[in-house]
Formats: sequence, C-alpha cells, structure tokens
Amino acid sequence: MANLKDIRKRISSVKSTQQITKAMKMVAASKLKKAQDGVVQARPYASKMSDVLASLAVRVKPGKHPLLQRRDEKKIELLVITSDRGLCGGFNTNVTKAADNFLREKKEGCEEVVMSVVGRKARDYYRRRNWEFKTEELNPGSTSFSQAEAIARPVIDRYVEGEIDAVYVAYTEFKSAMTQNIVVKRLLPLEPKTLAEDEVPVEYLYEPSEDALLADIIPRYIYTQMFSMLLESIASEHGSRMTAMDSATNNATEMTAKLTLLYNRARQAAITTELMEIVSGAEALN
Repeated sequence: MANLKDIRKRISSVKSTQQITKAMKMVAASKLKKAQDGVVQARPYASKMSDVLASLAVRVKPGKHPLLQRRDEKKIELLVITSDRGLCGGFNTNVTKAADNFLREKKEGCEEVVMSVVGRKARDYYRRRNWEFKTEELNPGSTSFSQAEAIARPVIDRYVEGEIDAVYVAYTEFKSAMTQNIVVKRLLPLEPKTLAEDEVPVEYLYEPSEDALLADIIPRYIYTQMFSMLLESIASEHGSRMTAMDSATNNATEMTAKLTLLYNRARQAAITTELMEIVSGAEALN
C-alpha cells in the first residue's frame, strides 16, 4: 500500500497544477474573445477585397502586373504560421504536419522549395531539421496590419524578382473554440475569378490609370490576406489552449478523486492494522 505522506503530497501537487490550468483556461478564454472579434471584423473586408481583385484580374491582361503572371512552379516558397508558446494541444503539431505533407508532395515536382516561418514553434521545429529561412518572424500573440505588411513585402519582392514561382501559406483557420481547420493556401500568384459561361466581362474606365490602380490594390490585397491569416491563427491558438487547459483541469479533478479514494483506503488499512496489533497485544497479555 502506498505511503500516506506520499499520497498527500501527490494530491497537493495535482491540486496546484489544477489551479494553474484553470487560470490558464480563463486567460485563454479572455484572449479568445478579443481575437475572435478581430477575425469577425476582418473577414468581410478581406472577402470584399478578394471579390474586387478577382473581378478586376479577369478583366486585365496578366502582363499588366507581375503578381498576376503565372509561371511553372519550379521554385516555390512555403510560409508556416504557428504560435510562440505551447500548451495549446495539437495546434502547432497539426500545422507542421500539414506543412510536412505539402513539402513531400511538392518536392517531387519542384526544383527547389524554400521555407519562411512565423512563430517560435515553427522556427524551432524546422531549425532542428536544418532548414534555412527566407523570412523569420516571431508571433507575440497579437498582430497588426503593419506586421502583416512586413511579413508579406519580402515575399512579394522575391516573387516579382523571379526568385520563386509560387507562394503557399500553411496556417490554422478559425471556426470555433472547439474547431479549427488546417489550411495550405496559395497566396501567389493571384487566382483570377472564373466567369460563368453566359457572363460577359464588363469594361471599366480607370482613374488615374489601370497600371496605377493595380500597382496599389494588388499589394494591399496581399497584405490584407496575410493580416487575415495571422488573425485566424491567433484566434485558433487561444481556442486550442482554452480547450486543452479545460481538458487538463478536468483530468486533474478526476485524478484528485482517485488519489483521495486511494488515500482513504490506505488510511483505513493503517487504522485496521493498528487495531489488530492492539487486540493481538491484549490477547497475549491474557
């Protein structure tokens, strides 16, 4: 039978851990609400930007802007977005697993695959596998449009200069606190909107000019998409952490109940043993 003192120490340790996981769950829930609001507010703008650009791209010649030009994907870049911290269930593992599957598929048909990372977990994971990064950015748990612009701008420059032929992003798409989807999405080149068979493209008059409009709106669209992906990833991180800490708190409750039962049984056995010794001693004196 286990020692009573050891069981008491273990119960105390589990209860202390439970207090920590419960506090982390509450903090994650608070951050999730703010992050979720950010995602909800950003989605309509990103969606409308996508519609406008897709409609615009189908009406202009691909040569009008380098980000509209499609090339054979001989050299591609993969941007992996994770968190800086752990204790969020399989959030980071699922992203890196999807990225690894993508890399295995693309390596067969590509001459070169380069890597960029956002988040300490992705950086550490691929650094251990001897990857060199084109872009390396830590994710502090909150983001701004300027940060998204700083991440996307070098990627755009590499595509325009012909260093890469396509850009893909592996990240987590937020659905709810319980549900997140792992997505590997192509960021560049831009995909023109497909018109219906009976739909006739509408000709627009551009002011100041078609070239000036495309030069401004296309990079802004890329920045918006990157900003939206970062927001989705942050909200997913907080949702995963809240779920993981809730599960850990429940497991600690169950473990405390089992240890308490074990402690009571051990204590009862010790009392019974002492009584038996007293009775045996009394009978020996008689």
